[in-house]
Amino acid sequence: MKIAFVHNVKRSDDEAEAEFDTEETIAALTGWLESLGHHVVGIDAGGPASSLIARLEGCQPDLVFNTAEGTQGRAREAFYPALFEQLGFPFTGSDAYVCTVTLDKALTKSVVATAGVPVPRGWLVRDVGAFTLPDELRFPVFVKPNFEGSSKGIDEKSKVQDAGTLIRRLAELLERYPEGILVEEYIPGRDVAVSFLEGAAPESGGILPPVVYEYGDNDIYDYRLKNHDSDDVSVAVGKGIDEGLSQRLTDLARASFAALSVRDLGRIDFRVTEDGRVYFLEVNALPSLEPGAGLYAAAAAQGMAKPERVIEAVLQSAIRRHNLSPTKLAKRGRTKVRVGLTYNLKRTADESDAEFDSQDTIDAICRAVSSLGHEAIPLEATPELPSVLRASNVDVVFNIAEGIGGRTRESQVPALLDLCEVPFTGSDAATLAVTLDKGMAKRMVKDAGVHIAPFQVISQKRTKLDPTLRFPLLAKPVYEGSSKGIKGSPVVDNKDALKDRVHELLDTFQQPVLLEEFLPGREFTVGLLGERRPRALSVMEVVFQDAAGDFPTYSYEAKQAEQNMAKFECPADIDAELEERLVKLAKKAFVALGCRDVARVDIRLDGDGNPAFIECNPLPGLSPGFSDLCVIAERSGLDYTALIGEILAPALKRWRRSRGDKSPS
Repeated sequence: MKIAFVHNVKRSDDEAEAEFDTEETIAALTGWLESLGHHVVGIDAGGPASSLIARLEGCQPDLVFNTAEGTQGRAREAFYPALFEQLGFPFTGSDAYVCTVTLDKALTKSVVATAGVPVPRGWLVRDVGAFTLPDELRFPVFVKPNFEGSSKGIDEKSKVQDAGTLIRRLAELLERYPEGILVEEYIPGRDVAVSFLEGAAPESGGILPPVVYEYGDNDIYDYRLKNHDSDDVSVAVGKGIDEGLSQRLTDLARASFAALSVRDLGRIDFRVTEDGRVYFLEVNALPSLEPGAGLYAAAAAQGMAKPERVIEAVLQSAIRRHNLSPTKLAKRGRTKVRVGLTYNLKRTADESDAEFDSQDTIDAICRAVSSLGHEAIPLEATPELPSVLRASNVDVVFNIAEGIGGRTRESQVPALLDLCEVPFTGSDAATLAVTLDKGMAKRMVKDAGVHIAPFQVISQKRTKLDPTLRFPLLAKPVYEGSSKGIKGSPVVDNKDALKDRVHELLDTFQQPVLLEEFLPGREFTVGLLGERRPRALSVMEVVFQDAAGDFPTYSYEAKQAEQNMAKFECPADIDAELEERLVKLAKKAFVALGCRDVARVDIRLDGDGNPAFIECNPLPGLSPGFSDLCVIAERSGLDYTALIGEILAPALKRWRRSRGDKSPS
């Protein structure tokens, strides 16, 4: 199967990330899944939901293996299962309802208590000023956040001996965890965890042997032990637990998991007193799967010595629940999507090939498409493309072809794909034709209310200069990209120099010349992703160096790595107000020009500091680690594969719609 492994990556020791997976855990789980014969696409759930949705739709998994904990709110663990359900992707683990209930410790105890499971007496406190000590409260009590896991908020002060200390402790914790604090009677004894693996141990209903946690002289499994000093914690299966107690724990765990409707896997923490009484403490519907976790030790005692057998049991449980039989997968058409890659290959270092792509870029995109679980099929956009396209039998095309010649060259491949009814990434032929014509694009965005610099298009040498234009002026070919023609001295400050510059460009490029008033301010570029309502990535600034001269421009020379004319800052060092204005302008231009899926909008500040549209590139470069959009995506938290997946996702949706397929397959 193709499995999307959705997780949160732990990048720091900050408490907010305590429940996230480390890089080592992610690598181990990926390796175990792959050892079982599955194709795994790792997806970091951090960042905006739109990015996660696009990446899921871009890879089209058969199943989602979910360990994502969420980032904020009382329903954070429920967010991802709810999203998977909404998108129609089968997934491992409990659903959104169960994840919401089990993150609420007080509610969980109420549910299992109705099933006859003993729980400590407790009180949920949301306002310390309104809290009155109950008559039945007996000290010591245990105080902890109600909606946190990984022992967050639990330390040596969690065991409280008197009323005054309790009130102070509540006030302190409510500052950090305002959703609520649980106060419950303290139960002395041992911590025992009972894990649930629905796809294993059928004779016990998936209940694994109890695991005893020991931590020296400590009587509380606090945040320090859980997250920093784990070497001080020992885990032993069944240590000191006789057959009768083991059965009691199994029965209570089975009743609790059933009452809560936990699926696939889970873990319950019990407290066992010296005289053998058992109390339910809490449940985790997303238990730790890091190497060495208690779940693996319990499973090994059940005969599953290798961790991958545990992962296989989780998968098998989810497969049965979602009825993902090989026959059903075949009927739903879950085979590899054939993704054609249309491109023009750069064969020389000449300016004429500047817009074309290197073989390294072609290979990188193919690898990214393949890593998403699709079949990548390179299709060079030569005159033979129409016949090659028909023979390739591709489902969808990832288009980066610039075209061979003419002012509508970028429209050639999209027009062909439309004619052949093959869905493709990026903007359609009309948009690509308009955006390549810089003068037309400026007129369209100006009509949409976007600020631009005054400009004029000169088609003939004898055309008179618009008297309202003010020097200095920037002159460039009107139908070129990749800064072609913007070299040497593209900015002129007098009529004689302008005449020479215009005549040179007309003779060289055999096309009109765009003149626009030079904008003296800072230059930025904004990357946009999305089908019709784009989201902006981090804003990048082009910071010109002294070598760029008195009238710095992002010229052809400046784009060459060996030149020291510009450097790039992403995210740009700008205030929130300017960032908002830049993003708003970029999105407005994207919509006005009819872009879709991906584009990069270049913006420059005028003499008054107002953002002005320069141009839009709906076919931005995708050279890994070099092209502006790739650098912007990386700085925005999207690796190269994720970027390619987000660009591809809308085209896959259009392909499914063209087949009349309403499912995510």
